[in-house]
Amino acid sequence: MSKLCIRGGKRLTGDVVISGAKNAAVAILPAALLVDGTCEIENLPYINDVILLTDAMKSLGAIAEFEDKHTVNVDATTVYSYCATDECIGKMRASYYLIGALLGRFGKAKVAMPGGCNFGKRPIDQHIKGFEALGATVTIQEDTIYAVADKLVGTHIYLDVVSVGATINIMLAAVLAEGTTTIENAAKEPHIVDVANFLNMMGASIKGAGTDVIRVKGVPKLQGGKYSIIPDQIEAGTYMMAAAITGGDVYVRNIIPEHMESVSLKMREMGVEIEEGDDYIHVAAGKDLIATNVKTLPHPGFPTDLQPQMTVLLSTAMGKSTMLESVFENRFQYIEQLNHMGTKINVVNGNKAEIEGVSHLTGSNLIATDLRAGACMILAGLKADGETYIDDIKYIDRGYESVEDKLRALGADVSRV
Repeated sequence: MSKLCIRGGKRLTGDVVISGAKNAAVAILPAALLVDGTCEIENLPYINDVILLTDAMKSLGAIAEFEDKHTVNVDATTVYSYCATDECIGKMRASYYLIGALLGRFGKAKVAMPGGCNFGKRPIDQHIKGFEALGATVTIQEDTIYAVADKLVGTHIYLDVVSVGATINIMLAAVLAEGTTTIENAAKEPHIVDVANFLNMMGASIKGAGTDVIRVKGVPKLQGGKYSIIPDQIEAGTYMMAAAITGGDVYVRNIIPEHMESVSLKMREMGVEIEEGDDYIHVAAGKDLIATNVKTLPHPGFPTDLQPQMTVLLSTAMGKSTMLESVFENRFQYIEQLNHMGTKINVVNGNKAEIEGVSHLTGSNLIATDLRAGACMILAGLKADGETYIDDIKYIDRGYESVEDKLRALGADVSRV
């Protein structure tokens, strides 16, 4: 099995081009199952989750042909099955979007329980609540979700907690439903807007995406079209922090700077110079970092998917910092491994990390516990003296395209061994 080997101490400089957003891609691909025609989807990240998802769609009867690594044509008119229970389905969290898409198309869905990264409970009760409000009956038997409806009818749904997955899944199920569906307390992340824009481009009627109230007016059918996925804000934030932790000077390109505001603000508090252009951010970090406090929140707050990366960055800032995780539980599993490298991080009550900054880290043998923890270990390895080996990089490959190539282009000493 491959590992990443990082020989730390190299200052990152140059340009890095950000790929399409993973979190948008893994929802837009299932959304294509609702379309009566061919969708050309551009700016896809070439990552394992995208490959697994297209394979799953083909197993349902869809035609999914890649023009190149970042463009796929999906023709769902040939889809004949509502059963997505193959082994590959359970390997990723985003497979749950197949429930909403298949339920919307066929009025029934049979989908394996989602897998993905293991960092605490991420229930799908709000998804089920939404499906049932639309008129479906949902049961779970032996790690398989069954949803069936005689007819889906628009309704008013209030989410008990802000949930990105539930917001998108309800949108998918409601697009072809009869009448209007209103989703209150909806999540507002950029990839929710992207999914709504994709569906609207195909003929849907969705208003309010990006606010906490989304209205979906059901339409009889969706037609084919062409769509380009937004840049990945989490990948962008990861490279911004990689530049900062190495005292580097990096242009992070092909991004939407407005999506990075919460990250840019915190990094400025730490003394990092951030310059924003139309489609890039310039990160310059030539001086000591300053400690600060961070709390993860739903968008537009600080993203939970950048919490591990920010935590390791804070561990190299002089003074005392805190990181409060308010979105997911048990997302500090990686801390013990960082402390073996010389960080001084203490987890309190499971959701708060108290961080005392250190000036040096030492290379170590690490195991990626999930996608974003793996990314934070890369940042730690870039900072550390000596060699760092990261195992279980299958998690990293789920969300970062050509990570070692992009880092080497910035001057890092990284190899896959």
